[in-house]
Amino acid sequence: MAGSRRKARALALQALYEIDSVRHEADETLNRLLAEEKLSAENRDFIREMVKGVIRNKEKIDQNIQRFAPTWPVAQIPAIDRNILRLAIFEILFDNRVSVKIAINEAVELAKKFGSENSSKFINGVLGSISSLVNK
Repeated sequence: MAGSRRKARALALQALYEIDSVRHEADETLNRLLAEEKLSAENRDFIREMVKGVIRNKEKIDQNIQRFAPTWPVAQIPAIDRNILRLAIFEILFDNRVSVKIAINEAVELAKKFGSENSSKFINGVLGSISSLVNK
């Protein structure tokens, strides 16, 4: 299950990255990406819920990124890092299906796989600060 959820998060990230960087429409992007992958119905729903949730809460999520990474305007954060943060912050502050620790760990793993050399440290630092907003 953990491996399939990690793959689902990677696909949600891919969709968010595409929507953010080339401004493709969310439903079209999701439909195309999901058609290309063999996933359980549960993981398809998970991906859709994550992407739609990030989009629906993007303004609040970005305000939190700006608050906890004040030296980096959100628009200047590399697109992959920005969308990893958005996905994780959605999981931490809005979705609440997994523990904060799991959400941060998953984000750091995505950063190691898709980000730059420094992405995982940056993302871990920002999310560590954001986790202080959650009642533990």
